[in-house]
Amino acid sequence: MFVECLANLPPTIGRFAPAPSAGDRAAWHCLPADVRNALVARGESLVDTAFPPLPASAYMDFRRNGDRARFEAIYLTRRRNLNAAVMAECVAHDGRFLDQVIDGIFALCEESGWQLPAHNTLVRDTPTTILPDVDTPVLDLFACETGAQLAVIDHLLGAELDTVSPLIRARIRREIDARIVTPYLSRHFWWMGHGDEPMCNWTVWCTQNVLLATMTGDYPPDLRRQVVTKAAASLDAFLKDYADDGCCEEGAQYYRHAGLCLFNAMDILNRVTDGAFATAARSDKIRNIADYIVNIHARGACYFNFADCSPLAGSAGAREYLFGLAVGSDRLADFAAADWATSTDRDLPEEINLYYRLQSAFAAERIAAHRPAAPQAQKDIHYPSVGLFVLRDATFDLAVKAGDNGDSHGHADAGSLILFKNGAPLLIDVGVETYTAKTFSAARQEIWTIRSAYHNLPLFGGVEEGYGAAYGTRDVIFEPGETESRVSMNLAGAFPSAAGVTTARRTVRFVKGEHIEIEDNRSPAGPSTLHLMLAQRPDVTRDGLMLSGLGTIAIVGGGAVRVEAIEITDPRLRQAWPATLYRVAIPFEDRILVRIGK
Repeated sequence: MFVECLANLPPTIGRFAPAPSAGDRAAWHCLPADVRNALVARGESLVDTAFPPLPASAYMDFRRNGDRARFEAIYLTRRRNLNAAVMAECVAHDGRFLDQVIDGIFALCEESGWQLPAHNTLVRDTPTTILPDVDTPVLDLFACETGAQLAVIDHLLGAELDTVSPLIRARIRREIDARIVTPYLSRHFWWMGHGDEPMCNWTVWCTQNVLLATMTGDYPPDLRRQVVTKAAASLDAFLKDYADDGCCEEGAQYYRHAGLCLFNAMDILNRVTDGAFATAARSDKIRNIADYIVNIHARGACYFNFADCSPLAGSAGAREYLFGLAVGSDRLADFAAADWATSTDRDLPEEINLYYRLQSAFAAERIAAHRPAAPQAQKDIHYPSVGLFVLRDATFDLAVKAGDNGDSHGHADAGSLILFKNGAPLLIDVGVETYTAKTFSAARQEIWTIRSAYHNLPLFGGVEEGYGAAYGTRDVIFEPGETESRVSMNLAGAFPSAAGVTTARRTVRFVKGEHIEIEDNRSPAGPSTLHLMLAQRPDVTRDGLMLSGLGTIAIVGGGAVRVEAIEITDPRLRQAWPATLYRVAIPFEDRILVRIGK
């Protein structure tokens, strides 16, 4: 798709302006007053804050004990604080924040490596090196982010920095050349794409930021053309692993590093080539990628959070809105504008990508003036590429996942489901704990939140689902309807042979406006356990379970119910869940039916 567009390239590849420079006072004064005030206030709150030291011992944590949190907390704080100072100086333009900006620039330039410790390797899925090699930069997600950040700062405040010393911008350019431009053009990193090798969010996330680092800078035309050509090939490598339905197998949170980075990369390419890539934005596939986030949204702040995602996947904003406009999706533009209207942090204080903060600031007036299109009736959604079904009525939001257990960032959860009732979590997917070395190792499947025993699934003979693409559902049937929809599948293929099942038919029946039934039948009969994951303690009754404020779960065909409390202490999980979650275990032999009423 993108490589084909290279035939449309103009003779000269232009420069990219991520926003007006700080010297364009008219443009910055035109920002809404509330946006300007928020940006200056954020900068003022940090103006006396020193950039925290980033010790080598923190970098070594990952190899020594698998911990990522200590280093990443300091690393990200530096970049957030720098962004705050930059945005405040661009608005105020009075020099108050300039020393803070310079301190931040040099703090980043003097880091031995911009790549995270967890990514400090040149070859995919190989052991990391305990410390960065200053002579061999690694282009990972965050090295590329840092290059983009410094390039955008150079664009915004270059003239102001030169009044202090031309050495500042020279240092920025030296580091971007050595750490981004040269390795990008002279080496092959796995995320760039090669043949059939599977890609993920890394491809578009890195490519977007390499484009920002190079197209924003003062580079010769032939170098720009090399970057554009290589970037186009990488975007195609990314798209080859997406089906035409546009489903992001990595989940809702990763859409913002996948679909939205694809949009920005595509937009930058178009803007520096006089629209040479415009046909890509008009493709059905790109539009489907854009609309995914609307379809996977449940209600309120909640999303269906399969894979390594939280149900609180973040609110939509400027990038989603601009993506919607670019592909002609009223649904996405409306969705983003509605989220924007209720947002309390439109200046994106936690965002390390400076370009995103600029997009948010300069789109604010347009989003605030947006008027939604006429609402459309919600329909059942099927994503065949990953076996995902989304079913809704006025009360329930239900997602059922068929597919296999080999998705990127995926869990052993083939056949599981997530259910919200009136926007409240009823049957949940816990998500994933704070990332450590184990999260992306061969021992990943041992993590409790990833195991099938902690999803809304059965176990057969105490055996859990297998992990990997070899384990998945079969014979999937989808029967949508206005009053009733049904999803049915055979779970047997998701289990190793030790489970002892030849058929494990799961049927989910959604009677719109009334109830939802989940029926599991196994053959041959044998000791089995159905697990249900809940966010609140249920009361066990004679007929099933009672959940305060959520109603009843009737159980037919099961034995004595056992409720297990699971204490949640992990900081990442606590952002979405209370201090205790609950796993319900219900024994059965051949058939069990769960009915959740309105």
